[in-house]
Amino acid sequence: MKRNLVLFLTLFVTTISLNAQILNPVKWTGKTEKLSETQYNLIFEADIEEHWHLYSQDLPEGGPIPTEFVFDSIDKADNFKLIGKVLESEYRTAFDKVFEMDLNFFDNEATFTQKIELLNPDLKTIKVDIAFQACDDERCIYPQKSVTFSLDGSVKESAVLSEEKSINSNIFNLKANETEVIQDNTVVDSDSENETKGLWMTFFTSFFLGFLVLLTPCVFPMIPMTVSFFTKQSKTRGQGIKNALLYGFFIIVIYTLLGTAISAIFGSNAMYEFSTGVTFNTIMFLALLIFAFSFLGAFEIMLPNSWVNKVDNKANKGGVLGIFFMALALAVVSFSCTFPIAGTALLDAATKGGIAPIVSMLGFSSAIALPFALFAFFPSWLNSMPKSGGWLNTVKVTLGFLELAFAFKFLSMVDLVLEWHILTREVFLAIWIAIFGTLGLYLLGKIKLPHDSPLPHISVGRLCMALLALSFTVYMIPGLWGAPVELISGFPPPMSTNSESPYGVGNTKPALYTSGSGTTVELPEHAHYGPNNLIAFHDYEQGLAYAKTVNKPVMLDFTGLTCVNCRKMEEQVWVKEHVFNVLNNDVVLISLYVDDREKLPKDEQYQSELTGNNVTTFGHKWLEFQQVRYNTNAQPLYVIQDTDGNDISKPVGYTPDADEYHEWLTKAVKRFKQKQ
Repeated sequence: MKRNLVLFLTLFVTTISLNAQILNPVKWTGKTEKLSETQYNLIFEADIEEHWHLYSQDLPEGGPIPTEFVFDSIDKADNFKLIGKVLESEYRTAFDKVFEMDLNFFDNEATFTQKIELLNPDLKTIKVDIAFQACDDERCIYPQKSVTFSLDGSVKESAVLSEEKSINSNIFNLKANETEVIQDNTVVDSDSENETKGLWMTFFTSFFLGFLVLLTPCVFPMIPMTVSFFTKQSKTRGQGIKNALLYGFFIIVIYTLLGTAISAIFGSNAMYEFSTGVTFNTIMFLALLIFAFSFLGAFEIMLPNSWVNKVDNKANKGGVLGIFFMALALAVVSFSCTFPIAGTALLDAATKGGIAPIVSMLGFSSAIALPFALFAFFPSWLNSMPKSGGWLNTVKVTLGFLELAFAFKFLSMVDLVLEWHILTREVFLAIWIAIFGTLGLYLLGKIKLPHDSPLPHISVGRLCMALLALSFTVYMIPGLWGAPVELISGFPPPMSTNSESPYGVGNTKPALYTSGSGTTVELPEHAHYGPNNLIAFHDYEQGLAYAKTVNKPVMLDFTGLTCVNCRKMEEQVWVKEHVFNVLNNDVVLISLYVDDREKLPKDEQYQSELTGNNVTTFGHKWLEFQQVRYNTNAQPLYVIQDTDGNDISKPVGYTPDADEYHEWLTKAVKRFKQKQ
């Protein structure tokens, strides 16, 4: 237990040095298996890093890029022929929250086998290019690798670009940076920083939920009773404080052990995959529905009395062991109030993987343990505690409404997986509007539930909560007509795939944006309407040429068709008015899709200086451009250049803070204008 706590604290206080790098989560090797004098098996073996997925050859449209094997086409017809298709080892199928569909993928390792018949007995080697996509929970990469098979049976490792390899190439006639501001091509990779921030957010969210549990009828009355027991029954005040602190510590231990067990048993990937399945989400929907009705007063949920009695008997033994069982008794007795909240927090943390479940339960239990320690140190504060009463039931009912709302989130997952399209975005929002509207009326005293006390008047606090619930209800209403309702982003089904009106009620296509002067922007040659109908180019040279004619800096947008964080930036950051105005009026957008499978013209295809592979697609060309110039292959990546192709900003990656992104944009634009 101490080791887990030390690990947790270390992760939070460690300062991580972040540098750009070529991500290489899938390492390929190849070997041959001789079946007869003319027949061989070519075996591809993929070693996949933890937390990463390699996708199968068989994927639905609209999802990630499937794994593809391209055999050396030079005189292939005269040298060998393929027998059947590439066979693959057993894969895992699960619903992917990122792509919102069932996907086939591999964890840890994968094996692919292609049977061939040799036509040319003098052929010694066969080279195969592999195009694939690999993703973790935060990012995707789209590399191309090659495996060379020796027909004498020896093993040949794939041509893998080393992460430590220095990249020097003049494939793209890159120009040296001339500004004093840009000293190097270092990219700030914020993934580790975001992970740490995510753990802090998990901790404080669970801490807040634990604080809410304190205000329930199951837990709140236990605080003065327990603290008074320790302070009055102990021989000295110091011993009473010690026992109360020990009691709080054991509360933390019990809940944190639960998080540790979840993390150890299920691991970082299994729980995520299990939690996205139909069965699990159906069970969670029904469970939260039952708990919500229990909180609302329909019935009480209690653990068997025999369990409670056994724990109570152990607690009566006294000593350190007795205090531990007193803490366990609190967890058992308050089960009906704590489990729905703790279970929701634990589930959310478990789907994030790693030590998130431990962090979640540490935050949750710390909030519960805190008052026992504080009141033990300052027993006079007990006199200022509000008395138990009807307000405790109000808190419990409020939590019931929240549980009811969250239940429909799990049902929406089932609807997405099974493609029912019943719980669409509009239906989901209508249900939430009804739930929170009813909560507001309840808090105003307009609705009575079974266990409510008489309410001659409402307190100022209750009035404020009612106004908050009703304001939130009104806020969600425009979402029925296509408003983004960003406060609950991620909860309703996506508008693009599960909405009755993908562009808002009454609209059949997105509204076109206009220039800052209010006039319609004429589409330049070679340009197209990109994300949010921004004018964008897909070709670097064409975009740079246009930038010279209008004398504006260019923003290179290294992106991907299936890049999730790219879509988040476009849908949540680029749409902000101050960011959009800069993108629309002050820069020329060049979006380079690194997973674009469109073939390059024959005269533009070339052999990569990095891997030796043949560069045959636009996507591979732009990916190599990114690797050569910026020594990274992670998307999104944004760079501001002048009209001569010189960088005038340091590259940045995924930046969900719109103000931070806007500051980066405006500084680069200002630097461009100063050079003129």
